[in-house]
Amino acid sequence: MAKGKLTDVIIPEVFNPYLIERTAELSAIRNSGIAGLVSGITVPSGGKTLNLPFWNDLAGDDEVLDDNGNLTADKITAADDIAAIHTRGKLWKMHELTQALTGEDVMRAIADLVAGWWARQEQKLVLASLKGVFAASSMSGNVLDISAEAGNAALITAESLTDAISLLGDAGGKLTGIITHSAVMYDLAKKKMLDPKITVGSVETAPEMNTYMGRRIIADDGAPLSSGVYTTYLFGEGSIGYAEGAMPVPTATEYDLESGDFKMASRRKFIFHPRGIKWAGTSAKATPSNTELGTGTNWTRVWENKNIRIVAFKHKIGPFVADTGGGG
Repeated sequence: MAKGKLTDVIIPEVFNPYLIERTAELSAIRNSGIAGLVSGITVPSGGKTLNLPFWNDLAGDDEVLDDNGNLTADKITAADDIAAIHTRGKLWKMHELTQALTGEDVMRAIADLVAGWWARQEQKLVLASLKGVFAASSMSGNVLDISAEAGNAALITAESLTDAISLLGDAGGKLTGIITHSAVMYDLAKKKMLDPKITVGSVETAPEMNTYMGRRIIADDGAPLSSGVYTTYLFGEGSIGYAEGAMPVPTATEYDLESGDFKMASRRKFIFHPRGIKWAGTSAKATPSNTELGTGTNWTRVWENKNIRIVAFKHKIGPFVADTGGGG
């Protein structure tokens, strides 16, 4: 009896569209609305960067009309936000996918594993980019750092979170999502700051699906933590621009008759770009690594601070400590 091979099962024209769709479903950053498709943008087949043009805001004051003169014309100008194009890939052997082979639909089972892996990589890439973005001196207006304050003043509280949101002034209401370390999320839960859980039918939302003042919380232990100081990011919808490109061979499979090893490679080309902060770096390889994305000198703000719907909030966690200072 002929023996079936995984190379006979992994049909690229069926596998690839499902993989992209499934990755989007599993990506907390994308399904929360934080990352949104950039309309009218196509990731090119060549090049390392992608221009995202935008109109500069209009300047000047209005003029009083009279019948003796014409209005003075001011220019309407445009500029470019520049996104780095990411080309990433991974090769697996069969033993890393063995558990998937117990399913009836082997192709879909493998695609689920690969999609989950890509969703995690996307989150790592976004967090690396944010590390670099907020290390750029031009982004200081979008950072609230209370970590060096004494005692309770360094803690995340309803008041300090509101202070972080208020950095954007009247645009603060556009911040709709939060990415933070799981320890911060549980600290908020202990302080009873999370919104009540929502029950749909018989299903109650998990802690990771909770919200703060209606803002979706994504818990990720890759969020910055250094010497007890946590960085919590607040986002608006579409503040991370996303677009998917096409690789010449996005999925490739190989079967070694001698060893019996099955190998599968998955490759992607895409952008995940914090809108309004252009990529100004030069990468060692064709496209930047997460380490290069995390370097502040590689980023420059090109939008007004309040138009960049991302805020970094640095703080500590823990219970309130009673003031033991002496009184008169």
